[in-house]
Amino acid sequence: MTETAIEAAALSKGFGRRRRKPALDDCAFRLPAGRICALVGPNGAGKSTLLSLAAGLARPSEGTISVLGQAPAAVRERVAYVAQDKPLHPQLTVADTLRFGRELNPRRWDAAVAERIVAEGGLDPDAKVRTLSGGQRTRVALALALGKRPEVLLLDEPMADLDPLARHQLMAALMADAAEHGTTVVMSSHVVAELDGSCDHLLLLGAGRVRLAGPLDDLLAAHRLVTGRADASLEPHTVVESRTTGRQLTALVRPEGSLGDGWQVTAPTLEELVLAHLRTPEAPALRLDSAREAAV
Repeated sequence: MTETAIEAAALSKGFGRRRRKPALDDCAFRLPAGRICALVGPNGAGKSTLLSLAAGLARPSEGTISVLGQAPAAVRERVAYVAQDKPLHPQLTVADTLRFGRELNPRRWDAAVAERIVAEGGLDPDAKVRTLSGGQRTRVALALALGKRPEVLLLDEPMADLDPLARHQLMAALMADAAEHGTTVVMSSHVVAELDGSCDHLLLLGAGRVRLAGPLDDLLAAHRLVTGRADASLEPHTVVESRTTGRQLTALVRPEGSLGDGWQVTAPTLEELVLAHLRTPEAPALRLDSAREAAV
């Protein structure tokens, strides 16, 4: 069986003393090691909370989460986490920041990759972090994360501050590094198109719950976009979302056998799959764990 990078069971996380809807609610999923996982969902879906739990920076209110088969706090030196706000010491120079990373990770530090990420952005090693732009700070934070040579890399909206060219360059560097070293990457983003073509696993959160989880190709293969007459029946298929325009019906479905004649059928894109599930939160969730399929 493939080694598991991250696994959650009945995972919930709430904040504050008052009773209110938790940030995560009864989540369960399994991410095999070596995957590049897209973590997607709207604001407030629980993406940042999940990443902080996996990084060992917070504890579950209920349930469990394990990383590399252990509690997150026990494997921190094997995990790198880049938060949305990219926290760095503002008074340190870029060079001092990388030295700091090396001192904190003496057994695993890869100076060559950290320095390359910084150099490719044209950053002055003597520049203080407080003088850097948001995109430049992102580059330094990613250099620290990759220099740590992690087995699991957790990235919370890592490309939000970057221009399109820098985003493309850093995404390519991340994917190449992950492929070379077998790193498991979990990357959240609001820009679904940014993840298409880079990720091979999907974890979709909505209102704190897992809506979709599993290998991306398998999830896409389980759905079809169909177009036909507005009065045509889609029974017994599971309808995720349907829209009627005049006499035409367009729907995203999970087919139960043959769709029959009269339907124009195409495969959905990642963006179409995600948006349909987000627009229809009441649609049945689907989790694909390894070869076993389970409706949740």
